[in-house]
Amino acid sequence: MTERDEQFHSFVLEKRAGLVRTATLLTAGDGHLAEDLVQATLTKLYVAWPAFRRADNPDGYLRRTLVNALTDEKRRWWRRHERPVAELPDRPHAASTDPDDRTDGLRAALGELPPKMRAALVFRYFYDLDVADTADALGCSEGTVKSQTARALDRLRAVMNLPLTGVIR
Repeated sequence: MTERDEQFHSFVLEKRAGLVRTATLLTAGDGHLAEDLVQATLTKLYVAWPAFRRADNPDGYLRRTLVNALTDEKRRWWRRHERPVAELPDRPHAASTDPDDRTDGLRAALGELPPKMRAALVFRYFYDLDVADTADALGCSEGTVKSQTARALDRLRAVMNLPLTGVIR
């Protein structure tokens, strides 16, 4: 194993669980898509490993790569041409671990948001990034982050039936 491979292996062991958590939030709870995004992100990072190692902000580079993987996934031809069916195949029903289903409600509400709005909320409120770091991760201006965050919060309040001055600000 080369030194590069050892470095990358250590990096994956350290960061993969956090990447899966972030990807799960970005996909509004779709664990399968989250795993796919993490794999795509890690593949891109391995290919660009020297550039990643030289990055001034490796965490920002990592977040940006993950968001780009999500954007690429949403643009895939077959995703745009999926056909809905009247009845879903039989699937096991997972029991909720949250007694009042707030987590499921939040995931469902996040699922109602477009990917960029969802990413703005995840980075701003779940990972407590400031506006500048969120803008860097999303590849947009700080004003766009502010407007997307405000609109996303308004939509979440409406979907979750929260008052305007509720928990989410």
